[in-house]
Amino acid sequence: MPAQPSRNPPSAASGTPAPGQRADARHNRARLLRAAREAYALNGTDVPSSTIARRAGVGAATLYRHFPTRDSLIAAAFSEQLTQCVAALDEALQDDDPWHGFCSVLTKVCRMQAQDRGFSAAFLSQFPDAPGFRSERARAEADLARLVQRAKDTGQLRKDFDPSDVTLLLLANNGVLQESLEVSMAASCRLLAHFLQSCRTTDGAPLPPPAPLRLGDLYKPPRRNE
Repeated sequence: MPAQPSRNPPSAASGTPAPGQRADARHNRARLLRAAREAYALNGTDVPSSTIARRAGVGAATLYRHFPTRDSLIAAAFSEQLTQCVAALDEALQDDDPWHGFCSVLTKVCRMQAQDRGFSAAFLSQFPDAPGFRSERARAEADLARLVQRAKDTGQLRKDFDPSDVTLLLLANNGVLQESLEVSMAASCRLLAHFLQSCRTTDGAPLPPPAPLRLGDLYKPPRRNE
C-alpha cells in the first residue's frame, strides 16, 4: 500500500525534535541520532550510550538531555526504519495479488535486516519509554496478520502458515548475517527464497503447531550501568 503517515504524533522517542527546540539543540540531536544509527548498524544495539556521545562529539549530559534512557535513544534511532516497515505493509495490503504483496514485504524487511545490524535488535525489542514505537509495531503485527490471511484466502499460502512464522524468518535471517554486507545480502536472499518456497500451498506433510512467538517477546536488551 502507498506509504501512509504515522497514526501517532511525534514524541520524544521518535526521530522528530520537539517544537520550539533551539537550532543548536536540534543540531546536537541530529548528530546523536546519526552517530547512534552508524554505531548500531556496525555493532548492534549493545553499544554504550557514552560511546555514542563521543562519536557524536557531545557530552554525556547533552545525550541524556535529549534521550533520558537508552531505550529512548534506540527507539528514536530506528523510528524511520519502523515507519518504512509499516509503509511496506500498507503497500502490500493494497496489492491486487496478495501473494505478491506477502513476498514483497518479506523481501523488503529481510533486506533492511541485512543492511543494518542494529535493526533486528531494535525491531524485536520492548521499549517501555517509547509508546509511539510500541503502537506502530502493534499496528505492523495486526497488518501482517491481515496480509497472511489474504494470501491464505487466495489459496497461494499454505493454510497452516501462522504469522509467528514470519518472526521465525526474522530470527533465522538475523542468524545468517555476516560482517560483509555482500555476503549478508546473498545469504539473506537465499534463506528467503527457501522460506517462500516452503510457504506455497502443497500436498506435503503439515507443519507442527506454531511457536507462541511475537516480535516484542524475542529480544531483551541487556541493562547496563553506564
